This record gives sequence, C-alpha cells and structure tokens, in this order.
Amino acid sequence: MSKRKLFALVATLTLGGLAALAQGSDEPPMQRYVIEREIPGAGQMTADELRDAAAKSNEVLQELGPDIQWVQSYVTGDKLYCIYNARSESLIRQHAERSGFPANRILKVDAVIDPTTAQ
Repeated sequence: MSKRKLFALVATLTLGGLAALAQGSDEPPMQRYVIEREIPGAGQMTADELRDAAAKSNEVLQELGPDIQWVQSYVTGDKLYCIYNARSESLIRQHAERSGFPANRILKVDAVIDPTTAQ
C-alpha cells in the first residue's frame, strides 16, 4: 500500500474506529466532527463561566455514554468551535439539545493534515 493510501486510511479512522476494527465490532466507528456554536459574547466569558459550561457539557456527555467524546473547544468572539468524536451526528445534536449549547453547524472531518503531511 502506498504512503498516500495508508495516510488516507488512517486519517479517516479515529482510535475508536481502529479499536472497533480490531475487535470485529459491528458498531459504526467513531467519527471526528467540528461543531460551530454561535454564542454571542463567548470570547468575553469569564473563567468561571467557561468552567460551568464545561461542567454542564461533561454532565450531558456522561449521560449519553461512551459513543460521544469531547476533545476540545476553541473560544472566539461570538462562537465556539468544538471538536468531538462520535458514532453519529445525531448524538451531537442530542448533546446540544440537552446541554443548551447550540450546534449551528456540524461538519464531519474527512481528513486531517498538519505540517508533517508534507513529509
């Protein structure tokens, strides 16, 4: 297999997907998603407000179970960009509804590149 084909395969599978393949699981693999959340004034949230938001998100994630994972979020002026692993987009929508955080756009990640991709 060429390096390019191997990279494409690895880039589309998360660790959850690799684990499912190794175990012969019938469950769909975890996919990586970018969620855009429009939250006016997000960039001005205090450390306490960010902590409380993270705690609420974690609470809902625990209720939803292991098929959805929050990786990290980027806070900007009026938006949050959140990175999640999930078995389906519907789990991300459920999290948004239960947590009260909007999910204005949900984008499935098709591939990941970084500076080492050029090597």
